[in-house]
Order: sequence, then structure tokens, then C-alpha cells
Amino acid sequence: MGLFDRLRHELIDIIEWIDDSNHTLVWRFPRYNNEIKNGAQLIVRPGQMAVLVSGGEIADTYGPGHYELETKNMPILSTLQGWKYGFESPFKAEVYFVSTKQITDLKWGTPNPVMLRDPEFGPIRIRAFGTYALQAVEPKALLREIVGTDDDFQSDEITDLMRAMITSAFTQALADLQIPALDLASRYQELGDTIRARVVEQIDDEYGLDCPQLFVVNISLPEAVEKALDTRTSMGVIGDMNKFQQYQMGNAMTEAAKNSSGGGAAEGMGLGMGMAMAGRMMGGAMGAAPAAGPAAAPPPPPAAWHVAVAGQTKGPFSLAQLSSGIASGEVTKDTMVWTAGMEAWAAAAAVPALAGLFVSQAPPPPPPPM
Repeated sequence: MGLFDRLRHELIDIIEWIDDSNHTLVWRFPRYNNEIKNGAQLIVRPGQMAVLVSGGEIADTYGPGHYELETKNMPILSTLQGWKYGFESPFKAEVYFVSTKQITDLKWGTPNPVMLRDPEFGPIRIRAFGTYALQAVEPKALLREIVGTDDDFQSDEITDLMRAMITSAFTQALADLQIPALDLASRYQELGDTIRARVVEQIDDEYGLDCPQLFVVNISLPEAVEKALDTRTSMGVIGDMNKFQQYQMGNAMTEAAKNSSGGGAAEGMGLGMGMAMAGRMMGGAMGAAPAAGPAAAPPPPPAAWHVAVAGQTKGPFSLAQLSSGIASGEVTKDTMVWTAGMEAWAAAAAVPALAGLFVSQAPPPPPPPM
């Protein structure tokens, strides 16, 4: 420091801190050789506190206001210095300004997944993040435990410690509250209040700090668990699975009929779905019919028909299913069919058991004249 700088600092008799940052917790007033003139003016603005340190010992503390530094308003420092009758010469002391306003929008998060024992899904891993606010409430404890001789102490110098405390409190809160995974989102406020209370217990008396606000912004589950939940939700929305399958079959038949370029493969798909659907509907109707009369001998097993489609064998189909295919036009007179007892494949119209299904009824003649 040059001679003029030294003289300039010695002539300064106003001690103040104009805080132009939002994340400074403690700032030490620069003074050459820590000399302060007798009668110097100390200005402490709202949201600040000033602390005098002499010989490594914390002396007087000042809240917001305008002070003239002299014996009567420096009782502790006067005792430490042994000033019984006042003093006239400059004295040595360090002046620390402590910001007491809230520092907001600080971030926290779990660096690693936290295990949650869920009653429905079992052990699962979750991650969480959120925001919190920090505030100095006891300057002396803050200077003793954290700041030391740092002349410009920023909030980010303590964020690692705060995040570790919050993560620990979050894990403990999950164990105490026993919140199921599906209910976590609805209880963010309760979870945040519980975490904040645990953190305040640790930092209040020990570090002279307070955590006025703490919020849980999001708790996320592993990707595999989220996909499983989505599938489960979709199944719940579908409802009756049998009706949904029938609806899907109907849509597939409609699309196959529209696809003119599908060829034999499309016809085979439509035939198979149509016959399966007909069998499902007829089976349901037969199951719904009430049984009557005494038990009779079981009927002989129905013929099982096989259909050749695009060089592939489809089936077996019952006669009712085959009739449905003929009615819809999917089985024609030239479609090759086979059933047990036939020597070889034959056109459907040439099989006596099926020929009657292709006979079209002639329209009735016009009514007789009146």
C-alpha cells in the first residue's frame, strides 16, 4: 500500500458497508493496520449487523443504526483494552459486517438415490431436489464457527454443508413419515416442513444460522418404475379387457378390408380375426343360455375345418366360424378346405357339407294382383 493510500485510509472516519451482492454473508471493513479513530462514525443499515473484534476476541455487536465509536458505546472493547477514563488516540479493532437478510433461491438435491421401502412396490430408489433460504441470526456464533478470519464470506462457501444436512434430514424424514411412493407428490409441504425443522436444530445454536424456508420441488422415481406405473394406469383406464380385445379385432378387420394391396396375407389375417371373433361371440351366447332338461350324452366332436390361404394352412375352424367367413366373403367357392375324412383338399363349393352355404336364395316373386 502506498503512502497516499495509507493516509487516505487513516483519514476515513466513517465505517459502513453498502452491500451490492445477494449472496454475501460476512464482509470485513478494510482499514490499514486495523486502526480506527476515536469518534469514528459507524453506520449499520437495515438487514445488517456489525461486530468489533479486538485481539482475536469478539467484543461489541451493533444492530441497524448510526453510532459514534467512543468509550460509552463500546463497553466490552473498553474493558478488553483497559480504558478506565476514556481514550483519545486511535485504537485497533476489526469490524465485520454480517448480513441478516434472507438469501433465497439456494438449491439442494440428493447427490445419490435414496432408498425408500414402499409397502406396495417394495424397496425403490428415489431422487429429490428443491430450494431453501439461509439467514444469519447470531453473528458471534457465525464468526466463531465458520467465518474465522475470512474477509469476504459468501453463501456458496457453506452450501456443501447445508446440502449434506438437508439430504440427511430428507432420508430421516422418509423413514419417520412412512409416506408411500404414490402419495409423495401430495405431501411435499409436510415433507419440506419436517426437513426444515431438522436442519434448523443443527444450524441454529451451532452456527448462528436459520433456514426460514425449505421446499421440496420434485421427487422422481427410477425410469423403470415410472414405465410400470404408466402401464398400470393404462390398464386401469381400459377397464374390461375382453371388450377392448373385441374392439381391437373389429378395428383390425376394418383396416384389413381397406388394404387392397395386402393380398393373401391381409385376407388370412382378416379371416383369422373374423372367425376368432365369431367364435368368441357364439361361445359367449352359448355360455349365457340356461341349461334345461336332464343331462344327455355328449354330442360327437364338431368337424374341424382347415383353410388354405396364400399357401398357408389356417385353422382349425368350427362350421359356425367357417359359415361366418363365407357370409363375410372371406371364404369363397374356390377356397380350398380340408377336414378329417377327406382324401385331399377340395374347393369349398365341392364339399357336400359346405355346398349348401353357397346357395343364394332367389328373391320372392311379385305379389298377386288385387
